[in-house]
Amino acid sequence: MIAVIQRVTASSVVIEGQIKGKINDGFLVLLGVCLADTTEDVEWLAKKILCLRVFGDEEGKMNKDLNEIEGNILLISQFTLHASTKKGNRPSFIEAAKPDQAIPLYEKMIELLSAGLGKRIETGIFGADMKVSIENDGPVTIIIDSQNKR
Repeated sequence: MIAVIQRVTASSVVIEGQIKGKINDGFLVLLGVCLADTTEDVEWLAKKILCLRVFGDEEGKMNKDLNEIEGNILLISQFTLHASTKKGNRPSFIEAAKPDQAIPLYEKMIELLSAGLGKRIETGIFGADMKVSIENDGPVTIIIDSQNKR
């Protein structure tokens, strides 16, 4: 499971011309589920996201996590994070999980992130054509891969 986590001052997702999710200060998380992923990967990654200390403290150092700043999360499914470009110029997505495997793990991530924040997180719609707006703060972008825990 790959997460691209962007610290944002604002982010939103539009589907078919309608705003589906919108946040201010917090994280935009792009989430790619691969064939090897399990519930254990979701649990590990959710904890990492919630505990990631990349928000400024009183001295301007990155020491605070989402809960400390009362931040928000916009979670977007993105199978293209598992693109392989080793051969040719057309990416292969054979490592990306199919919807029957990916959707339950994506939904579990929503559940764990919401519980960890103590409030509802914003989301896109799995598999939809989405227009994502990002106002990256910093910029700060962190990539975490649950298949590479060490």
